[in-house]
Amino acid sequence: MTDSTPGTTGPTLDLGPQTEALAQLVVGVGDEQLAETTPCPEYAVRHLLGHLAGLSAAFRDAGRKDLGATTDTSPGSTLPDIGPGWREELPKILTELADAWRDPAAWTGMTRAGGVDLPGEVAGLVATDELVIHGWDLARATGQEYAPDPVALQVCHDFLAASVDDPSRGEIFGPVVPVGPDASLLDRSVGLSGRDPGWKPRS
Repeated sequence: MTDSTPGTTGPTLDLGPQTEALAQLVVGVGDEQLAETTPCPEYAVRHLLGHLAGLSAAFRDAGRKDLGATTDTSPGSTLPDIGPGWREELPKILTELADAWRDPAAWTGMTRAGGVDLPGEVAGLVATDELVIHGWDLARATGQEYAPDPVALQVCHDFLAASVDDPSRGEIFGPVVPVGPDASLLDRSVGLSGRDPGWKPRS
């Protein structure tokens, strides 16, 4: 890929650093944490990991324009879960996702994800948002430090900020959670996604 500049998309955005950051979080999840709560009310950690596996496969195939079962399934159709090989499989799928979006063709034309047809560049933005915000979800639920890729984080923030006045926003995100003026870019992004940056697991 060519150089990456905050706020840019298309061939200048390499998802590899963000998928690597997320893969490191996956490695750090303990078996005893799989039943713990997450910032996604309907998901325990195991369900969040299953969701990450499903969305990573879907956006990998969306980038490849390899449309089928992975890209046609609505993410809310079933409660996702992990399989026995999730520790090896999820990092592998994340790597494949990043590789797919290194092809400039992924960002052009039309594709599909979650059963919705959308332009390639929009799919790339949605994938970036999913990787950054669900990375925060996983880190917060499992007590891990989280340092998202700065370029992906900026793109995620700008994508979420642009959706604030979208009347269809409520179908995807919760109401914006206000944050303080000195909040970090990550906390501002989390708030824009409808999450409380101060969320903590139940003790």
